[in-house]
Amino acid sequence: MAGFRLDERARLSIELALTAGSGDTLLLQRQDADAKKLGMTGAEVDAARRGSSFDFPISRAIALALASNDEDRSSRRERAAKAGIDGRACLEIEHLAAALIPAWQSPDYCEEILRLDPGITPEILMNIL
Repeated sequence: MAGFRLDERARLSIELALTAGSGDTLLLQRQDADAKKLGMTGAEVDAARRGSSFDFPISRAIALALASNDEDRSSRRERAAKAGIDGRACLEIEHLAAALIPAWQSPDYCEEILRLDPGITPEILMNIL
């Protein structure tokens, strides 16, 4: 089996998944144009924005990028390895995800807010963010 490469198509698929809910119209338009240049279909873009892909290794890479905590990340790394994604590529995917996820969406950030103000419920926090 050929090794997985974190190429432009895989990177864009991960970016699409991580930024899908941003509401940034200019970003979405740029991503659509980039996807078109890479030959991605509308269905492929939609799948990536839903956190998946028709390409199995890319789907596993997206799942790893979307992992929300260390335990989840560990099990998704194992699944990624079974899909032919080596440890180095996993680290690249995790670094890409860290660069793309806004700080306020980070689980650590939310936990810190809840720790600093115990009066804030998770429901209130989600409405704030």
